[in-house]
Amino acid sequence: MFDALKKSFGRIADTLAEVSGAGITLDEKRINEILDDMELELLQADVAVDVLDRMRDEMVRQLSGKKVKNRKEAMDAIRDALAELLALPAPQIAPPPKKPYIILFVGPNGVGKTTTIAKIAYKLKGSGYGVVIAAADTFRAGSIEQTEEWAKRIGVRVVKHDYGADPAAVAYDAVKSATARGEEYVLIDTAGRQDTNENLMEQLKKIKRVVKPDLTIYVGEALTGNALLEQLRRYDEEIGIDGVILTKMDADTRGGSAFTVTVGAGKPLIFVGFGESPDDLKEFNAEELAGTILGQ
Repeated sequence: MFDALKKSFGRIADTLAEVSGAGITLDEKRINEILDDMELELLQADVAVDVLDRMRDEMVRQLSGKKVKNRKEAMDAIRDALAELLALPAPQIAPPPKKPYIILFVGPNGVGKTTTIAKIAYKLKGSGYGVVIAAADTFRAGSIEQTEEWAKRIGVRVVKHDYGADPAAVAYDAVKSATARGEEYVLIDTAGRQDTNENLMEQLKKIKRVVKPDLTIYVGEALTGNALLEQLRRYDEEIGIDGVILTKMDADTRGGSAFTVTVGAGKPLIFVGFGESPDDLKEFNAEELAGTILGQ
């Protein structure tokens, strides 16, 4: 996991330690020279160009005027710089600020959106909260059955209509049902398209108008690469995104996706997914991920 970034930052740390070992104090010019040598590797690890610029600024801030005594000190300084870039204040899902607390999940097909919703429902149910899932993806064949199967597995309710039904009506009925039953959360699953077409965006806008969700979360796949930034920006421009969940982090050999979200798009990471079981969803921790990226 994150092999490309581990390799790149390992080489940067070695060079920093070598320079300091020669009695040279690190300054902005020297740090940028070191990063220049690693720029192509970082770009190949899915670190976008504008993200790389911010990464440079933060590493200069963390390292200027220092002499790192060894590779470990260099890695610790890099970790602090990366954690600073990743740490954006994220909305807290639990406990719910109001009842029912409505969360709308959006994102392309195939990224694990329905599975992620089930994982969150499982976490919330385990904390004693009442949860209902709105099966508002009435477009993709098999989507409603997938939601029902997950709901049965974790023991939560589903509100559904037939395929082809208005997704906003499904979401509305789920909110109405949760309100009547005193349930704390409504999690709304939605359709996705790889090309984020206009019909999809209009559907999502209508859902937002009808149920006024308290939180809109984009679910994306860590393996998407630099295309993730374009997709996320498009969804944000069209409907507004409050936070992001990245899936399939365990299969990400590059590692730049988290920086694409926080630095490139300016959105906080809320959870990261590492597998397929209900427990394979972790609350995002910037320092922990920075350490994982560096192999610490």
